[in-house]
Amino acid sequence: ERNQADVSEAKSGRTDLIFLIRYRHCCLLRNQRCLLAYLYDRLLRIRALRWEYGSVLPNTIQFHMSAEEVEWFNRYKKSLATYMKSVGGEEGLDLTQDIKPPKSLYIEVRCLRDYGEFEIDDGTTILLKKNSQHFLPRWKCEQLIRQGVLEHIL
Repeated sequence: ERNQADVSEAKSGRTDLIFLIRYRHCCLLRNQRCLLAYLYDRLLRIRALRWEYGSVLPNTIQFHMSAEEVEWFNRYKKSLATYMKSVGGEEGLDLTQDIKPPKSLYIEVRCLRDYGEFEIDDGTTILLKKNSQHFLPRWKCEQLIRQGVLEHIL
C-alpha cells in the first residue's frame, strides 16, 4: 500500500521516490519467489508421501497439512490411480509396489498388531495376529509394511 502511494506521488513529479519504489518492488518479488519455492517443496514432499504411505495418510501427517494440501494430495492420488488403471491391461499396473528391487519374491514378516484376515492371490486367507510370523509374497505385503502392520524379518 505504501508503494502504491509512493507511485502516485512519483507520477505527480517526485522523482526521488523512484529508487525506493524499485527497491520495495524487488523485495516483494524476492519474497514471492521464496514463497513459491517453499510451496513447491511442500508439494514435492506431499507427492513423495503418496509413494511412501500409499493412498491413505496417517492422521499424524494429515494433521500438519492445510486443507488445500489435502485436496492436492487427493487429486494426485486419483490421477495416479487413473494412470495405473490405464496401463498394464485389465488389472492395471501398481507402480507403488517394489519401489526397491526385490531380492526374492517371498519374504518373512512378523505381524506387529492384530489386523484380521488377509487374502493372497491364490485365495488363501491368513489371519494376521500380533507377533505371528508368515512367509508371504513381497508385493502383497509391502503396503502393510509401510503402514506399520507388518515388519520384515531379515
